[in-house]
Amino acid sequence: MKAIVAVDRKWGIGKNNSLLFNIPLDMDFFRRTTLNKVVVMGSNTLNSFPNAKPLKNRTNIVLFPRAAKREDCIIVESLAELSVLLKQFNTEEVFIIGGASVYATMLPFCDTVFVTKVDADGQAELFYPNLDDMPNWKMTEQSKPVKDGEYTLTFCTYKNNDTKPF
Repeated sequence: MKAIVAVDRKWGIGKNNSLLFNIPLDMDFFRRTTLNKVVVMGSNTLNSFPNAKPLKNRTNIVLFPRAAKREDCIIVESLAELSVLLKQFNTEEVFIIGGASVYATMLPFCDTVFVTKVDADGQAELFYPNLDDMPNWKMTEQSKPVKDGEYTLTFCTYKNNDTKPF
């Protein structure tokens, strides 16, 4: 299982139930990486999408829903239910995409995290765990800094040396 996230300098990820930045290069990376894959998210993340609609061309799974069942995505109400459901999929095809509580809950079970680091302070209210401070996580790849409009991005890959079974 993998996670994908964009963070600011302080590992901030969100504010007012929205992303900190709208950066086309990062959005394109997210789209290419998760296309035709399984994405797992919390209900706030789903509600933050345009018209609260699931992402196209992906299997959308919503964990810990705060709303009624829906026909356009898979709803699971517990980690046990998610674990059973994910056995139907290749774990290499599963991406945790937010929000903060789902990231924190699922991080120990991820073997890889794709982190887009944005060299800016987004005044975040919600944060991703700082993988640079966690001994079992190591950065294995880092792109050269890339400019997109007013922002400078670095695409990084982190690997977990102590992935827990899910």
